[in-house]
Amino acid sequence: MQLTTVLLGWRAYQRRGGPKSIRLSLRGCTNRPFFHIVIAPTPAGRDKEVMEQVGTYDPMPNDFNEKLVSLNYERLKYWLAVGATPTKHVAQLLGLAGFLPLHPMSPIRAQRNRRKAEEAAQKAAQEGEESNTEGV
Repeated sequence: MQLTTVLLGWRAYQRRGGPKSIRLSLRGCTNRPFFHIVIAPTPAGRDKEVMEQVGTYDPMPNDFNEKLVSLNYERLKYWLAVGATPTKHVAQLLGLAGFLPLHPMSPIRAQRNRRKAEEAAQKAAQEGEESNTEGV
């Protein structure tokens, strides 16, 4: 038996050497989310045990209507080579960043968002026409 197994305990040893996932860890406060992109053992909770932070994601649009993402590509390459698996949301972010192939749901989500925006614009135009005709 290894010394680390004795000192850390079997469960801690398994977590350290077990499967890893690349996931989002919630930071920030109420109504102002901010995420760290982290490497964590797969069975650990969302904000629990973190091995390394490899990026950040700010989902709130800034003054220029941009959602900011920063990534450490070299560490991501290392962890993917070691066998860490990204979660669905992280895979979508990495696909949009051009690091991984585009996630299959990304074009579908974009199409749904465009359709919803077009319907909202048509609805606003119809309401504008109705208010103009009521005044006559």
